[in-house]
Amino acid sequence: MLIKGLQKLTLLDFPERMACTVFTFGCNLRCPFCHNASLVLSERADDTLIPEEDFFSFLQKRRGILEGVCITGGEPTLQPDLPAFIRKIRDMGFAVKLDTNGTRPAVLRALLDEGLLDYVAMDVKNSLSKYPETVGVPALDTAPIEESMDLLMEGRIPFEFRTTLVKGLHTPESVAEMGERLAGDQRHFLQTFEDSGDLIACEGEPLAAFTPAETQELLGILRHYVPNAQIRG
Repeated sequence: MLIKGLQKLTLLDFPERMACTVFTFGCNLRCPFCHNASLVLSERADDTLIPEEDFFSFLQKRRGILEGVCITGGEPTLQPDLPAFIRKIRDMGFAVKLDTNGTRPAVLRALLDEGLLDYVAMDVKNSLSKYPETVGVPALDTAPIEESMDLLMEGRIPFEFRTTLVKGLHTPESVAEMGERLAGDQRHFLQTFEDSGDLIACEGEPLAAFTPAETQELLGILRHYVPNAQIRG
């Protein structure tokens, strides 16, 4: 596993569990609003990696204290040894939450079939018609993303969808289209864009957040289709 970072304690990332968060390197999308560019772009990354043995040594010392491990990125499903990594975590008695962009449904399905996941958070970037523009991949095929959506909506384990709202990329129309595609009783969180200082966006490509009132308006649109939708942050 290419582990680039470790947050030793989080009370927010894993619902109802005290957890740590592992950050993996590499992603197959180029969302301009991504706040972890150094986990995505090799030219922005340093050579530092956390050895797996160091991570598991840390985890061993936190047995009886932590309850779960969040695996995020980057895009964790790009890591070929992800299943083996998760098995080791679960063998130590920890629950596992996976963050994913949904572009590799075969990996997600295999993890679910093996019973390796306790919670999944999938980033739904925008309406399908605006996905290529939103993720910075003009030729993107959205079929795998739809497959991941449908796989989670089977309801085999708890999950959430989440969408970071960015002016110029999201509109009332795109939120309505997204909501229509995902109509259901699952949790869907709308997140306000924040400039972390480590964005993928090119210089001269300004990004802006919606105002609280505008965000509430978009939430109202989404709730027509997803009644449990909420604003996070």
